[in-house]
Amino acid sequence: MKRLPGLDLLRAIAIVWVMLFHSWIVGGLGGPFQSVADYGWMGVDLFFVLSGYLIGFQLLEPLSRGEPLRFGRFYLRRAFRILPVFLVVLAIYTWLPSWREAPGMQPVWQFLTFTVNLLIDYPRNQAFSHAWSLCVEEHFYLVFPWLAWLLTRRPSLRVTIAVGVGIVAAGMLIRGYASLHDMDFIKSVYFPTWSRLDGLLAGVVLATLQIYHPSGWKAWQAKANLVALAGLVVTGAAIWLFRHRVSFAADVFGYPLLSFGLALLVTAAASPHGWLGRWRVPGAGWIAAISYSLYLSHKLAMHRVETLLAAHPGIHGLAAFAAYAIAIFATGALLHYTVERPFLRLRSRLMRHQPASAGLPAAETPREALVVND
Repeated sequence: MKRLPGLDLLRAIAIVWVMLFHSWIVGGLGGPFQSVADYGWMGVDLFFVLSGYLIGFQLLEPLSRGEPLRFGRFYLRRAFRILPVFLVVLAIYTWLPSWREAPGMQPVWQFLTFTVNLLIDYPRNQAFSHAWSLCVEEHFYLVFPWLAWLLTRRPSLRVTIAVGVGIVAAGMLIRGYASLHDMDFIKSVYFPTWSRLDGLLAGVVLATLQIYHPSGWKAWQAKANLVALAGLVVTGAAIWLFRHRVSFAADVFGYPLLSFGLALLVTAAASPHGWLGRWRVPGAGWIAAISYSLYLSHKLAMHRVETLLAAHPGIHGLAAFAAYAIAIFATGALLHYTVERPFLRLRSRLMRHQPASAGLPAAETPREALVVND
């Protein structure tokens, strides 16, 4: 199975950026790197674009060949991929409250039903609140296969474009309304699924272009360096717009602009013709492989180290940063190798004898286009 180092690199950047952002729970990075950490929440949007690209490719490629979707197979694959590590981490948060990064936590049933992003009382219940993005992804997994199936029954470019534009416009209107009426930013703008579909849609658009307009996709990939430069410029413009993160302009226009810039970077990273797609950074592939476990567990590791360092005030600065990093990666690796990988192997064994059909992940198709986080 051929790996794409560019996509590995982007996934590694996304998870490290998110973890740097969450360093605020232990006091933040401080110094010149704090400004980098302050925008680390954008790593989640990069995850969304990558996920939309991967899932979009998985589902749209067989549909483009006229094959039926096997919904049960798709949802079973997602369950094996998502649930085991998530349930282990949720159990730790539930049964070991002293390990939480914050005292308050939403009811367990909201995590189990992936509704915590819609119901959260953030000022009082911040523990495991980063599961909000997993809720958004789960809602996407639930709805998108049916939408893709419906739109490809009687293919219409006009209808497809209208649906995409409608999703983006609805998100802009919802966020704009919330901003104008001074509604709670977390509950009305940042966490709800209907407000955060820009990145996932951008990824789906990339998959659609690759499958249904391969000549256009190849033309973009042939100019990968130019596309990467454009992606950096557009993402930089989004960062500038988000210098006032809670503002009308940022709420309305920032998220689609950021998603567009990140989508350009993903396009360049998926190409073998540019520096981003060929850049093999040592360790990036490993970080990308364990990124899901890292995402779920890194706040637990941060809090445990902070508790231990409280008894050793002499350990600070670079030494403290190293302690946090070691604990975070050790915890993520432990979960990955003891929970995540065994269940993925079990999934492979269970599905090995099933006939190849729609819903197979891109890494298992002849076009080894995507090795992201199946």
